Amino acid sequence: MNTLIIMAGGASSRMKRSIENVKLSESDKAVALKAHKSLIPLGLNKKPLLFYLISNAVLAGYKEVYLITSPENKAFKAEVGIKSQNNYYAGAEVHYAIQNIPEGKKKPLGTSDAILQAMDQYPILKRIQFSICNGDNLYSTTAMKLLRMKRKTPHATIGFARTGMRFSNERISKFAVISVDLQGYLEQIIEKPDTKTIETFKDKLGETRLSMNIFSFDGKLIYPYLKNCPINIERGEKELPEAVRRMIKDFPKQLFCFPLSEHLPDLTSADDIKDFSLL
Repeated sequence: MNTLIIMAGGASSRMKRSIENVKLSESDKAVALKAHKSLIPLGLNKKPLLFYLISNAVLAGYKEVYLITSPENKAFKAEVGIKSQNNYYAGAEVHYAIQNIPEGKKKPLGTSDAILQAMDQYPILKRIQFSICNGDNLYSTTAMKLLRMKRKTPHATIGFARTGMRFSNERISKFAVISVDLQGYLEQIIEKPDTKTIETFKDKLGETRLSMNIFSFDGKLIYPYLKNCPINIERGEKELPEAVRRMIKDFPKQLFCFPLSEHLPDLTSADDIKDFSLL
């Protein structure tokens, strides 16, 4: 398995609202205000998060990347390549998938819909195993290698230890918590939990495990759950954790969770840029 889907189609609205509160050059602020946050120049080398993310994926053994963007993706094309398919960037072959906004809606329909649209645009994804991840997190090569390890299940994910993450409890509540059985199979996943729920989701070692939207899927088996994922009434999105929750309810012990304890840099708001200063 050497295929990775990166979801980078969000509006980056929180980043744009907070950009004036941090010290950045005017040119970097201009990028942050106009383009996706994964394209903001970071670290000493002034490379975007997307470059570091794909570089880590390549080191983990991935060779092909499907990059999900919005239809307005000129900034991505300026950075990655202008062709719809077969661009070479950061050591990988990169293809664009477009997450279109449905008629009558004002924003994209969320992560489940993003992957669904990518699979419809590239039907080969319905026949192979692939990994997926966010475009605004810098997943380590270690995390990405775990999803390429041999396993007995068609699906897998990473369970990030709460104690390894350098985030406040308020920030943690923006992610998803998971529960895993004694054999390591995913039992439950809850998106954006309240504080009480976070405390009840602990494994046999007393550790809270977090889902950070990095998975490995069998395309044929996940596709119907992406397609039939309901829209969350509160947030107006088809969320990947809900598709996964429904899938493991129908097919328990089919998604293995690799435990991992390390911090995962998350580029949500402008204040997070300092976490990438040493790149």
